[in-house]
Amino acid sequence: MYQYLLFDLDGTLTDPKEGICKSFCYALEGFGIQEKEENLLKVIGPPLIDSFQEFYGMSKDDGQKAVERYRERFSVKGWRENRVYEGIPELLEELHRQGKTLCLATCKPEVFAKKILDLFSLTKYFSVMVGAELDGTRNYKNEVIEEVLRQLGNPPKESVLMIGDRKQDIEGARACGIPCMGVRFGCAEEGELEGAGGADLYAETVEEMKILLTK
Repeated sequence: MYQYLLFDLDGTLTDPKEGICKSFCYALEGFGIQEKEENLLKVIGPPLIDSFQEFYGMSKDDGQKAVERYRERFSVKGWRENRVYEGIPELLEELHRQGKTLCLATCKPEVFAKKILDLFSLTKYFSVMVGAELDGTRNYKNEVIEEVLRQLGNPPKESVLMIGDRKQDIEGARACGIPCMGVRFGCAEEGELEGAGGADLYAETVEEMKILLTK
C-alpha cells in the first residue's frame, strides 16, 4: 500500500465549480466576453493563464491581466463558494488514523488552497501542503509534485500516489515517475484521463476511493 498520498484539491476533495466559474466569467467580462458558467468546467484544474490563452485566444499579457481580474473576485468571494464532497472528511480522518502521510498537491495558489482547507477544518490531516505561487511560480502539476516530494525528503516513488481528477494530475504524476489514481467524480471530460495515458487506479466515487486507499 502507498504511504504518501498526494491529493489534488479542486474536483478531488472539494467541488469548486461555483466560485471558479463565477470568477472566470467576471474576468472574461473585463475583456467584453460573455460566457455561460456551465461551459467552464474545462478551466477547473489547469493553470488559469493557460485557459485564457487556449480557450479565449488571449495573448500572454492579456492572459495575465485576466488572471489578475479573476483574483479580484476570487480572493474576496470565490474561494468561499466551494463545498467538500460528501465523505471526504471521514476518508481523510481514517487515512490519518491509519498513519498515512497526507499531502496537498494543487495548482491552485497555495494561499487560497490553505484558506479552503481551513474553511472546512481539513488542514489538520495534511503534513505537507503545496500549491502554485501568485507570481506564476510552480504553476504546473509536475512542479507541485516535485516540491511535495522534496519536502517529504524524496521518499521511494513506489510508496507515493497522486490522486486527482484531471489530465494534469495524470501527466504530472507520470513526469515525476509516481503512480496515480484518477477520480471520476470531479471535473474531467469523458475519456480525458485515458487520453492522458491513463491512471494506475480509478475511483468512481468517494466511497470507492476509500475502499481502494484503506484496504
